[in-house]
Amino acid sequence: MGEDSYTIPVEKTGFAVEERTESGEHITPHVVEPSFGVGRLVYSVLVHRHGTDEVDGEQRTSLALPAEVAPTTVAVFPLMTKDGLDDRAREVAAALRAAGLAVSYDDTGTIGRRYRRQDEVGTPYCVTVDYDTLEDDTVTVRERDSTDQTRVAIDELPAAIDRLVGGATLAEL
Repeated sequence: MGEDSYTIPVEKTGFAVEERTESGEHITPHVVEPSFGVGRLVYSVLVHRHGTDEVDGEQRTSLALPAEVAPTTVAVFPLMTKDGLDDRAREVAAALRAAGLAVSYDDTGTIGRRYRRQDEVGTPYCVTVDYDTLEDDTVTVRERDSTDQTRVAIDELPAAIDRLVGGATLAEL
């Protein structure tokens, strides 16, 4: 391979060559500060997507990441850790993982606190297994940004989450 040489005009780079006289000395600064990492881009996205709002009269902090880039796509919660709700919730979480989704399972604290924790880390959808689940095999799906909820049949849940990630709304499920 031959060596190619390229010249880029200074006016195309956004840099400027300046000469200043200070204290009788002639100085030509030669400072270039390149930024070639992804860190600044990631920090910028996080800062611009992190915010607070009010839900049910309570201040909420959330990280509004698009579902396509959120580290966790869906979190699964049992309403309570008794009467088999936690076992059923673990089954739902396992089925969603088997469908290729990034899933978090949480059964600590109140259901409202679990929602808030997931809002803070950017999880776009939460699934709650409650007593109706034991009766009719449906779960509650909650959307992070609007906090709207709807019931979805468990056997349709992986496809429903995929549609939501693809841009569908809860009303379209």
